Amino acid sequence: MSVDDVPDPAPAAGEVLLEPEAVGICGSELEGYLGEQANRTPPLIMGHEIAGRVVAVGEGVEPRWSGRRVAVNPLIAGPAALAGIEQLSDERQLIGVHRPGGFAGAVSVPVHRLHELPEGTDARVGALAEPLANGVHAARIGGAGVEAGPAERVVVLGAGTIGLMTLQAALLGGAAWAGVLEPQPARRAAAAALGASATFADPEAVPRGVDVVLDAVGADSTRRLALELLRPAGCAVMIGLASDTTALAFHDVIRRGLTVRGSYAYSDADYDEALALLLDGRAGLGELEPVQPLDAGPGAFAELAAGPSERLKVFLA
Repeated sequence: MSVDDVPDPAPAAGEVLLEPEAVGICGSELEGYLGEQANRTPPLIMGHEIAGRVVAVGEGVEPRWSGRRVAVNPLIAGPAALAGIEQLSDERQLIGVHRPGGFAGAVSVPVHRLHELPEGTDARVGALAEPLANGVHAARIGGAGVEAGPAERVVVLGAGTIGLMTLQAALLGGAAWAGVLEPQPARRAAAAALGASATFADPEAVPRGVDVVLDAVGADSTRRLALELLRPAGCAVMIGLASDTTALAFHDVIRRGLTVRGSYAYSDADYDEALALLLDGRAGLGELEPVQPLDAGPGAFAELAAGPSERLKVFLA
C-alpha cells in the first residue's frame, strides 16, 4: 500500500465530487490488503465507509447539493435490480472496489447514493452507516429465517465492527437476550458496553439452543459452531468472509430443520434505517478514534492486518 499523488476525478453526469471527511477501514479491505479477496486488485483506491462534503456537481445534478455534508451508500445496483434486494443484483458496483473509493482527497459519487447529514453531525457517525447497515440486514433476515416463534435468544460470533453493529441491530430488533463470543478482552468489553447480555471467550461456555446465530467471522470453526448452538428450526446467518469453503454437517442441518442464510451487504432500506439509528443515538460504537490523515493509512492497515487489535474502527481522510 502506498500514498500517491493522483489527479482529482471530474464528476460525471449525475454525480458529485465529494471531499471525504471520515472514511472507515473495513475488515473486507484488510482481506484485500492481504491478497485474500479476488475482487480487490491493485492498483486500487479503496474506501467505501464514506462521509464528507460535496465540493462540485456534475451535469444534471441540482446545485443545492454543492456544499452539503453527506453520508454515502456505496452500493450501486445493477440495471436489473429488484427492490428490497438491490445489493444482490447482477452488475452491481461498490465504490472502493469496482471504482475509486474514499481513501483520497476527492471521490466521485452518484448523487442518488448521497444521504444528507444534519449540520453539526460528526462525519465519523455518517461513515458508520455502512457497517451498521450490514448488521441491520443480517439481524433482519435472521429473524425472518426462524421457525416456531420469534428470535428471542441470539448469539453473535465476533466483536469486530460488524459483530458489534449486528449485536445492536439484534437488540433493537427485539431480541430479549444476546450473547457475544469474542477472544479479545477489549472487544468483549465493548460488546458489554453496547448492550450484550453476556460475553464469552470460550466457545464451550456459550449457551446452546438459541434461536439465531450471527457469524461475523466466517472461519470454518465459527460456521460449524453456529449450527451447533442452534435450537431445532433455528437460523444461522453467515456474514463473515474469512474462509471461502467450509464443510458443514448437512445431515444435521436437514434432520434438525435448520436454516443457513448468507447475508451480503444491505438493501437501500437497511442503509436508511442504519443511518437513522446512528443519527438519533440508538446505535454507535461509543467513543471514536480521531480521524487520521491518509499518510497514516499504510501503517494502520499493517497494524490491523497483523492480528487482533483493540482498535474497533480506524478512520482516514
